[in-house]
Amino acid sequence: MIELTIDGQLLKTSPGTTVMDAAGQLGIPVPSMCHNGDLPHFASCMVCVVKDGTGRLIPSCSIKVTDGMVITTLDDEIREARKTALDLLLSDHTGDCEAPCRLSCPAHMDIPRMNRFLAAGEPDKAFEVVIRDIPIPSILGRICPAPCENACRRKPIDGAVSICLLKRFAGDQRLETRDNSHASRITHHASRVKQVAVIGSGPHGLSAAWYLQHFGYQCTVFDRNELPGGALRYSVPRNLLPEEVLDFEINRIRESGVLFKMNAEIDQVGLEKLKQTFDAVVEPLAKAPKMAIRAAALGKDAAHRVDQQLTGREVTGEKRLFNSRFGRLIPEEIPEYLKESYPTGQTVPAGGKEGGYSYEEVMAEAARCLHCDCRKKDNCLLRTWSDEYQAEQKRFTGPERKPVTRIIQHDTVIYEPQKCIKCGICVRITSKYKEELGLTFIGRGFDVIIGVPFNESLQNGLTHTAGMAAEACPTGALALKEKGERRKEEG
Repeated sequence: MIELTIDGQLLKTSPGTTVMDAAGQLGIPVPSMCHNGDLPHFASCMVCVVKDGTGRLIPSCSIKVTDGMVITTLDDEIREARKTALDLLLSDHTGDCEAPCRLSCPAHMDIPRMNRFLAAGEPDKAFEVVIRDIPIPSILGRICPAPCENACRRKPIDGAVSICLLKRFAGDQRLETRDNSHASRITHHASRVKQVAVIGSGPHGLSAAWYLQHFGYQCTVFDRNELPGGALRYSVPRNLLPEEVLDFEINRIRESGVLFKMNAEIDQVGLEKLKQTFDAVVEPLAKAPKMAIRAAALGKDAAHRVDQQLTGREVTGEKRLFNSRFGRLIPEEIPEYLKESYPTGQTVPAGGKEGGYSYEEVMAEAARCLHCDCRKKDNCLLRTWSDEYQAEQKRFTGPERKPVTRIIQHDTVIYEPQKCIKCGICVRITSKYKEELGLTFIGRGFDVIIGVPFNESLQNGLTHTAGMAAEACPTGALALKEKGERRKEEG
């Protein structure tokens, strides 16, 4: 057995064990991008560096333990070295984590994912995506000025994707069937131990109450008016926002367990009484935003802050992860993005905008989405560690970036070479599982890329390992296609 010390802890382990695995035996995590335990070691990313007893930085994924070794897994120098390694990886990484439309949405709704479900004919799943960030989609789908559509990369090509009408459709499907089942599921999310008072039943208060109820608190909304809705009810014309739409979505919030106390004018004395009675109070906004979507977004953020306060965490609001961005499309990239979407212009509702989209129109319009977001944004290791180490995407970038290309001619996966960090995991997988062609490193130096030998197609290169390679890829370079994504033939 080998005996060594890691972060002051003594460990006995087998010869041939890597420093990374030894640290893991003590429950000490070490970050890595290029390491895969099922494959031969290939130290390339240098995100896993640690220090040996001499103070030398070493790659923990490939260095084997030795008797008497002393290892430090984290200090300021190691943290800076890992950050620098990530900065270098990002300098050659061209891709968006989040789509521009989502970044421009005040509520940060996952618009591309909603679009993919709608294009696949799954409005219920689209609704589940929307409701995570917007509790009143049918309302906002009618009155939102759509800042997300201004940011849509399709706008300068042939018109933005009609995001608001699509969001409205996702909400209206529940309105038509009178299905508020999502609310009943939230009701049993947790026992309501702590009580939160919400003053005002406009979009800010409704949103705050919905999410706090979802987090496990008992919320009571106080409002001076006879009916809930605030400006949505008393300022927005009914031809823009029908009363039945307003009532239905407010009832969804009510059915989640939120209590409403109407005709309740809360003055300063009343506010102090509420603070004595309730565990927390989300007071009205000092200045109401002009856009209801922004008010709703602020309500969601307020809910996160109250939850953080009541659970003793740092009060920071809703967490936003590191986000890789590369800016506007250059002309040669437009055809690459159009590969995955329908080539037609905006779908005009047959019944006019007030009537909204039909089922068929929704599928056609949603399929116009260019899929600007990363398919692995929720489990990309580059994003995870860049967030952890506060990496800087532009620290080492040159004057020009490489144009984005997309290889979509495969039944199950999509390959975006400009997101690749050359870790070689996919190359090792195709070799281990004996693909006839597989993947390999092509070129030299800074121009090296990973591709199929002999200029063969991706379909021929990955005949039985595509899924394994996509799952193991630490970025979104190689990703599984989602349901509803069409395969286009080469040429």
